[in-house]
Amino acid sequence: MSNSMGIASAFVLSSLFLSPVVMAEESPAFVAQNAARAAAFDKAQTELTAKAQNPEHTPQAATVQAQPQVEKDS
Repeated sequence: MSNSMGIASAFVLSSLFLSPVVMAEESPAFVAQNAARAAAFDKAQTELTAKAQNPEHTPQAATVQAQPQVEKDS
């Protein structure tokens, strides 16, 4: 009997401790924060895609003009 009471009390306590976490997922602030994160992620992904499609603006595609070497006459 005491074993089942221990299990039941552990279940009740764990439910009480975890209920704020579940409630937080439904709160408007939590939903707004997740929406803002998703929007920032989408914006960053779009910028990276645009940068990958335009390689002339990246420093890797920049051309370096070599200076002609002038030989000294001695």
